[in-house]
Amino acid sequence: MMIDLAEHENCGYIALKDIAARQNISKKYLEQIIPLMGSNGFLLTTRGSQGGYMLARKPEEYTVGEILRLTEGSLSPVSCVDVTPARCDRSADCATLPIWQGLSKLINNYLDGITLRDILEQQRAKVGSDYVI
Repeated sequence: MMIDLAEHENCGYIALKDIAARQNISKKYLEQIIPLMGSNGFLLTTRGSQGGYMLARKPEEYTVGEILRLTEGSLSPVSCVDVTPARCDRSADCATLPIWQGLSKLINNYLDGITLRDILEQQRAKVGSDYVI
C-alpha cells in the first residue's frame, strides 16, 4: 500500500479500492492497517466522493524499517534483544546473546537504509531494462 501511494504521490488522494485492485491486496486487509498508519502520521486521509489516502511525507522520508516496525512490531530475531540491557536471567552468561544483538543491528540498519523512493527507483530500473527484441 505504501509503495502504491508513493508511486502515485502526485495523483492526490487515492481510493482504497484502487490500491487494492492495483496491488491485488484485499480491501478488507487494507482497511485494518489504515487506522494504524493514519493515527501514527504516516498517511493523510479525506472523506467523500474524492476521498482517499496519500502519504503524509515524501517517499524518501519513509524507511522500510519504520513501516515494518509500525505494522509488525519488533524486527528483532529474539525478544531478549528488544530491551537494553537484555532482561533475562541468563543474559550475563548467554553465549548467543551477542549473535542475536548483531543480527538485530544488521536487520534494522539494512531496513532503515531502504526508503520507499529507493524501492520505486529500483522497480523503474528493472522495468526500464526489461525489453524484448
